[in-house]
Amino acid sequence: MKNFSLSLYAFHLCHTFTDLPGEVAANANLLWENLVKVGETSLTFVGLKDLRSKLICYQNNIYDPKREQGRKTEWLTDAGILDLGSLPTTEGFKINANLQPFLLNDTYAVDLTLFAESSNISIDIPQLQHFKPTSLLPSNIQASLGQTLWIYGEVDPSENCDVLAEKLAIALVAGTNLNPVTTQKGELFGSLLFEYQALDPNEPDNPAKQCHILILINNSQAATGTLAESAYNWLLNLLCSYHKILYIYQLARQRYREARTIYSELENKIQEFNSLVSENQIQLSGLKNLMAKIPKKSFDYARCLQDLQTHHTAIITNINNYKICLEKIQNINNGNSPQFWQDFINKDCKKWQEQIQTDINYLIPGQELFVQLVDTIRGIVETEQTESDRSLENKIQILGIGFGGGAIISGVIVQHIDKIPIPLTSPKNPPNPFYASLILSVLATLFFIGIGWLITKRQYYPRKENNNKN
Repeated sequence: MKNFSLSLYAFHLCHTFTDLPGEVAANANLLWENLVKVGETSLTFVGLKDLRSKLICYQNNIYDPKREQGRKTEWLTDAGILDLGSLPTTEGFKINANLQPFLLNDTYAVDLTLFAESSNISIDIPQLQHFKPTSLLPSNIQASLGQTLWIYGEVDPSENCDVLAEKLAIALVAGTNLNPVTTQKGELFGSLLFEYQALDPNEPDNPAKQCHILILINNSQAATGTLAESAYNWLLNLLCSYHKILYIYQLARQRYREARTIYSELENKIQEFNSLVSENQIQLSGLKNLMAKIPKKSFDYARCLQDLQTHHTAIITNINNYKICLEKIQNINNGNSPQFWQDFINKDCKKWQEQIQTDINYLIPGQELFVQLVDTIRGIVETEQTESDRSLENKIQILGIGFGGGAIISGVIVQHIDKIPIPLTSPKNPPNPFYASLILSVLATLFFIGIGWLITKRQYYPRKENNNKN
């Protein structure tokens, strides 16, 4: 392949929905730091090692995102494209590199392109390893939204491009656990475009661990380079929207699984509630313990549902952005674009958007159920607590009447014990004043307790009868 180039397009989330204005994500600078590590270990371009000194978001090699605020351009440099220098190879030719860093709304984006010093130098499969492609894989770059490796080259019309593309894709991930799988084939700017997905077997659904590969082979001497340069900004934003859509859908599926787990736990709480209220006597302490646990789970469930609704809005926004970029590319390319890019919108994105909405619709009734459960438990606990408090109040009132009345009678008896005739006693043997007063006091106390019970009963039951009549 002549006029060969290998480009890394990586996208890393800088700001999240929960970050305050002016704040950034905890690992926002990870993309730049990992690129510097690549420059220090494998692709030892001088400009890549010193990348921090060229970026607006660094000051004295220290990450300072506040310096990005107020800029009217997406570029993170004042000089535009960064020339990183060149590296010699054992085959006598040099590899040049340049880098373009951007801030696309809430996302850091980078285009790191490696190319032979002369467009006439032919690069075959073994020589591809001079470009150290494994150093550009997700395990080293760790871009949170994902990345794309893009190869461009020109070949003779007689070249078997399908076989060549497959060999290039395999060579890009050689020596790793990634296995590139052909997904689509189309045409872009007059050249053949091959798409591969190299998934991590340990985390196949994680876009940040996947390597998206695009191989553009010009076998017809088309003006692909000129057209691609004209559409550069739209291509960059198209890839950014593509990776965001995959990332958002993966987050939505994760939150849905978490919501389902919480739903299952709360279903168990409902069964526990039914067992507590179906017994002959309601267990107030058990209901209180249950009520203390459910609100936290119910809140977590509501957060999952809220996040799903946020993801639904975000995926719609990025689908629209993808559509705009694709239309702009088609305008530059006489209305043409790879069919699988259009299919991605019409099939995959539509399916994912509908899936998130279905998940939301499925979870909403559960949220209402758990709110009703908490309200029901709270009502039962409050009712039982009121009954318990009233019962205790009645007991205190009864005992107060009883002991108060008994104390009064006891005081009178002590003063007049000798003058009080007591039945069943002999006049010649009057009772001992102490025992006589004690017995009469006890009897008086019991009598007044009975009076108190009647009073509290008349205070409570007529009110219940009136309520039943109403």
